[in-house]
Amino acid sequence: MTDPRLAPPSWSAAPPRPRHRRRVRLLIAVSLPLVLLYFAWLLEPQRVGNPVLYGLLVAVELFNVVQAIGFWWTCARERDRRPRVHDGPLLDVDVLIPVYGEPVDVVEPTVAAAARLRGARVHVALLDDGGSDAMRALAARHGAAYLRRGRRSGAKAGNVNDALARTTSPFVVVLDCDHVPRPELLEATLGHLDDPQVGFVQTPQHYANAGRGGVAAAAWSQQALFFGAIARGKDGLDAMFCCGTNVVFRRAALADAGGFPERSLTEDFELSLRLHERGWRSVYLPRVLADGLGPEDMAAYVGQQQRWARGCLSAIPSIVRARLPWRVRLQYLLSSMHFLSGWTLLAYIAFPVVRIFTGAQPLAGATADQFLLHFAPYFGVALWTVAVAGAGSYSFGAYALQTASAWIHVHASILTLLRRRGRFVVTPKQGAGGRQPRAVAVPLALVAVLLGAAAYGLAHDQGPATLNNVAFAGLHVTVLLAGAWPALRGAPGTAGSERGTPSAVRRAPAGVLAAEEQRA
Repeated sequence: MTDPRLAPPSWSAAPPRPRHRRRVRLLIAVSLPLVLLYFAWLLEPQRVGNPVLYGLLVAVELFNVVQAIGFWWTCARERDRRPRVHDGPLLDVDVLIPVYGEPVDVVEPTVAAAARLRGARVHVALLDDGGSDAMRALAARHGAAYLRRGRRSGAKAGNVNDALARTTSPFVVVLDCDHVPRPELLEATLGHLDDPQVGFVQTPQHYANAGRGGVAAAAWSQQALFFGAIARGKDGLDAMFCCGTNVVFRRAALADAGGFPERSLTEDFELSLRLHERGWRSVYLPRVLADGLGPEDMAAYVGQQQRWARGCLSAIPSIVRARLPWRVRLQYLLSSMHFLSGWTLLAYIAFPVVRIFTGAQPLAGATADQFLLHFAPYFGVALWTVAVAGAGSYSFGAYALQTASAWIHVHASILTLLRRRGRFVVTPKQGAGGRQPRAVAVPLALVAVLLGAAAYGLAHDQGPATLNNVAFAGLHVTVLLAGAWPALRGAPGTAGSERGTPSAVRRAPAGVLAAEEQRA
């Protein structure tokens, strides 16, 4: 079958209907009083059970409501930009495609499509950090420059910076080697750069292999929410950041920022921070103009999420120090602090376990019915808002995968606090095949603890309090197992080539805990 990256996308990043924003804002208006109702009940003095557990519950709920209000604020400010054609003579554009050990059948469609881009004089360069003669031949077949640097440092950022020093066009496109651009990429974006204050135009990342199901589908569902409602909202607040691929830069802006930061695991995020601090504006164009490949197995997904978590959390001090408008600073902080949300799940899992084993609980003088009466409306409408804002793109599979991967946030934040250096690891794009229980060892351990606590509780007491906590433990077990199931079931691996994925879509190896955890 054909490469899925060459098929028309089945998803659009644009708002689904003209009244979409009105519906989202109506749900937000309903959500806010429900938040106040829940916290007014939660913070009553008679609610205090065990003081430590109560304080932890309040802290966790405050963190979650900050994230929820941040999401609502972002979605309420969405902007739907349209393609804008450059008004003037043809511009020169360098298209940079970094590669490091990827197979030819993954890279070639990207290079071939880049050479056919319309709307500018295009100069394609293949940046080969793998030193492959096959890549040199590939570049020659499509009339692209082949750039190989002598000293490899700074991973992808260093590779792109080296190419920037060897090219001259006033505009630069960066494409990951698996992201196949559509012919109209430059026609749709260059017009936005007619404004001399615009430093870059970001377009969505679209995972064309989501049809394989499992991790690929769930990971894409998470991406679709971000590149849909969230990215449009960030653009409305002039706070959209670069996402590493499918992006068009003004070379002068890159030079002003000193190029891509080479000591960051999320060089695109920190580059955007520098550009915004220097007064450059960003544009997000919600149109699918390139199609790529997302992680297809749990090990690949874990490695990707660890790198993102480590990079974004380590950027928090820079965000706090940066001279930015308040709304832009808050948007960067919200994005970075998302990777602390794993701690909230750990707390929620701990509450029923502690109650069953010790009898201590955060709330006093409240039955489960009372708690649900105040919490469920706020939580339910919040989930409904996510569903409406994401136009149905955010699935239960995406939520379960995020829950089963929440331990990554805990792990990454501890390593960040310890100032452990990491290194850039490229995300594999095809499942290795077979089961990967090691990749879900932590969520499986949590399942074992919850089941053990439930069994212990039922063996010693069948009272209402115990049954309620066993029910909460069972809910956690269900979601954790749903998120871990793709790793336990096993990815189809190379057999996936029969379903449209290139047969050798592999990248640099990544271990279960991702090699970026190694000390520098």
